[in-house]
Amino acid sequence: MSTLIFEPARCVRSVTKFSDCTKCVDICPVDTLTIAENNLPAFVPSACVDCGGCMGVCPTESFKLKDFDATEFFFEFAAEPSPLISCRVNVPCIMALSTEHLISLALVKEKPVILDIGHCHTCPYKEPLYANILKSVEEANYLLEAIESGKKIELQEIAAREQGVGDDVDQNDRRAFLERLSLKGAVKSKAQFEELLEATSDEMREHAVGLAEIARIRQKELPDKRKILFTALKRAPRPERYHTIAEEDISFASQKFIDMETCTNCQMCYRICPTGALSSDPKNSKIFFDAMMCVKCRACHDTCEPDSLKLQPTFELKEFFEPTQRLLAAFRLIRCDECGIHFTSLHGERVCPRCAVEEEEALELWGLEEKPDGSIWFIEEEEK
Repeated sequence: MSTLIFEPARCVRSVTKFSDCTKCVDICPVDTLTIAENNLPAFVPSACVDCGGCMGVCPTESFKLKDFDATEFFFEFAAEPSPLISCRVNVPCIMALSTEHLISLALVKEKPVILDIGHCHTCPYKEPLYANILKSVEEANYLLEAIESGKKIELQEIAAREQGVGDDVDQNDRRAFLERLSLKGAVKSKAQFEELLEATSDEMREHAVGLAEIARIRQKELPDKRKILFTALKRAPRPERYHTIAEEDISFASQKFIDMETCTNCQMCYRICPTGALSSDPKNSKIFFDAMMCVKCRACHDTCEPDSLKLQPTFELKEFFEPTQRLLAAFRLIRCDECGIHFTSLHGERVCPRCAVEEEEALELWGLEEKPDGSIWFIEEEEK
């Protein structure tokens, strides 16, 4: 029974139709996740194995499992003495935890966090999950070292067993294990029975964005994993000096700059930003950016028509401990001579774009044309 739940309002593809994000599709080991015609992820419940890989890679936490909550797991794991994380003990798959989760867990545990990869080599869903686990651990350890935390995540081939399950049970049967985890051994109610029937359907489960989802999109939510990282960093000692790393060495945050030669202040970047990392002032005359609210979903870059928004080649780890809201751009606003509304004047224009278009359409209707010198001519007279 699949317990995977998709929340359209959190997906960056709901924020902008121009989003190229396919992280969930790329990580799915059974190729059941696809992008539907409405530009949103869709999947067949009966084919899903509940590995949680899509949870681990989604920048905005649009996926979750009914019986596994990464936020709850963080606090439970932080409180218990064992440093072991295993797909047979406490997580559906290590890949269900993001790089941010791994860093946070390492920072709050006294002992080094141990990731059990003993079952990975025989797992029928090894690829691409295992490769991404290694990549996530490498990034987490690199950042832990860069902030001089003294913490580390270890990979060990322990092959731990689920408590109460002996060697007579096929431990390689991933689906059987996940069904035991999600069903808790039995279907206890009519609702669960109906869910089971739905999950065994071979029909593609598609999603749509309704009025409720639109309202949530406008709320601009920061993912729980980022809030957890903030909490963990507050407990970590500050490094003796702040290092700067390459942009490609961090997958979940960024620093940006704006090419002022091409930016038109169309306002789309901060209007569609799902977390509020990009914002403006009440007059929409400035663009601000907070690196630690950025989840590197690239929605703003995919939407920026003149490609004015750029990733800074480096990332300053000072942001981890002293987040700042930086001014990326400031624009000159003037009052339109025609309608009186303030607009961004990029080259000394006195009429807003809307009025300029209306004027151009009016001249066309009247059979007139404006010359470069500002004079107005009848189109027919010019042809004569």
